[in-house]
Amino acid sequence: LENADLEGADLLYAILEDATLEGAHLVDANLEGANLKNANLKNANLEGANLEGANLEDANLEGANLKNANLKNANLEGSRLEDTKLENANLEGADLRYANLKNADLKNADLKNADFKNADLEGANLKNANLEYANLWCADLKNANLEGAIVTGTILEKKEEPQESTSLSQKVKELEEELKKYKDTIEALKALLND
Repeated sequence: LENADLEGADLLYAILEDATLEGAHLVDANLEGANLKNANLKNANLEGANLEGANLEDANLEGANLKNANLKNANLEGSRLEDTKLENANLEGADLRYANLKNADLKNADLKNADFKNADLEGANLKNANLEYANLWCADLKNANLEGAIVTGTILEKKEEPQESTSLSQKVKELEEELKKYKDTIEALKALLND
């Protein structure tokens, strides 16, 4: 299906795992719920395509055009999106953990509640993007453009839970200090009795 013309095609829930769609023309195609795991969509034109809930895990979307595409709740874990055009795309709730988005254009994209944990966003354009409640923990944002981005509730670091072992060791230290005070008091009393 390399360079195939599938403009406006209805591929609802299609199984295209490991498919080669490099350079394919999928403008306004309906790929809702489609399985595109490990698919090669390099330089494909998916402008305005509906990929809501699609599985694009480990897919190659390098240089693809996904402007105005709907990727709400899509699984893009580990996918390659270098130099991908995602301007005005809807990626609300999308899973982008470990994805490579180097130099991707996410200008004005809706990234609310998206998970970018350990993603590579080096040099990405996130100008005016909605990152509300997105998870950017351990994401590489080196040279990323975040001008005008909405970052309300965005997770930028791992929230450490109080560790029981730390409080336990602190408690042991406190008890040891208290015990030392009692020992000092006992030694002082013994000294008084011997006098």
